[in-house]
Amino acid sequence: MKLGVIGYGARISWIVELIRKQAPECSVAAVVDVRKEGIKRGVRGQHVEDAVLYETPDHMFDNVHLDGVLIGTHCSLHTPMALKVLPHGIPLYLEKPVAITMEDLVRLKRASEVSTSPVVVSFPLRVTSLVKLVKEIIGSGTIGTVEHVQAFNNVPYGGVYFHSWYRDENETGGLFLQKATHDFDYLTYVLGYKPITVCAMTSKQVFKGTKPAGLKCIECDENQVCAESALRPENASSGEYCCFATDTGNEDSGSALVRYDTGMHLSYSQNFMARRKAGTRGARFIGYKGTVEFDFYSGVVKVYMHHIPQVRTYEVDSGEDHFGGDAELVRNFIDVMHGRAQSIATLEEGMQSALLCLAAKESAQTCQFQSIDYEAV
Repeated sequence: MKLGVIGYGARISWIVELIRKQAPECSVAAVVDVRKEGIKRGVRGQHVEDAVLYETPDHMFDNVHLDGVLIGTHCSLHTPMALKVLPHGIPLYLEKPVAITMEDLVRLKRASEVSTSPVVVSFPLRVTSLVKLVKEIIGSGTIGTVEHVQAFNNVPYGGVYFHSWYRDENETGGLFLQKATHDFDYLTYVLGYKPITVCAMTSKQVFKGTKPAGLKCIECDENQVCAESALRPENASSGEYCCFATDTGNEDSGSALVRYDTGMHLSYSQNFMARRKAGTRGARFIGYKGTVEFDFYSGVVKVYMHHIPQVRTYEVDSGEDHFGGDAELVRNFIDVMHGRAQSIATLEEGMQSALLCLAAKESAQTCQFQSIDYEAV
């Protein structure tokens, strides 16, 4: 099984490593990357040592038959590169967000309508053991129908969105598209409802400042006392640029209210200033008969019954790397390439999540409720 990779960054190299562990018959045969030969000196470079490097996706497709393609470029290129792959009908593993603008989302939707490429979108949270268990409990009717959700993501590694290339909003599209796209996806998946309206708000209160644009931590005269300094071991993987400089983009917190087609609504908040044990990610699903709550970091699911004195607790070995979800998605992508399974994280679901994130971003910018316009895509 020959794989092609467009944008061989750290994230996609990890996915390739998981593929190789589960399916040794798969190998990277072709790579398109602006770094060219430099990727062979990168992280886990052993997986591309026999790959042929190509200048463009078109050049790659003209010269090698591939069984699957993975896209791991910067976010702004996810749609343009997907548009290069979809006409070939080849199974595609596409990193999230699938698009960062409405224009790209419309282009992607149109291309998907005439493509036979099965697509697995990088939404690992929806396939974790934790989310599967929560969905099973809700589906059993134990708590009744879900009538309210309180969801949260207090990101303990948030510095990466201000120290590294992620700080460029032209590349990320903002942090609803970077983080909330995962959460909106698994929440909607668990509920089985359709989001129809969103209002949102963002703040930038911490990661801003007057340090010179382009300043690197190693060049700063405060790098020994700054809690965010990249010279500190706990921040070493976040990036090298000052997160208190004038060119630091992205909000550092955001919240959204989402109304679904049943009439119920969901509240969601994320922030990027939490650290260490303050990191939490999960939700409370509330029905008339009971409440289900869980946290990815603790691996604990609790069911609180409302009308009897009973609390049920489940402890789940959630694993590493998106709490075990990456390995599940990879297994699915391998099966899709072999023609023995359908995608469990489809391009349509990826586009729906991106649409909700874009509407939330628009709401935050305009201070107005936004309808989720499915007809626009």
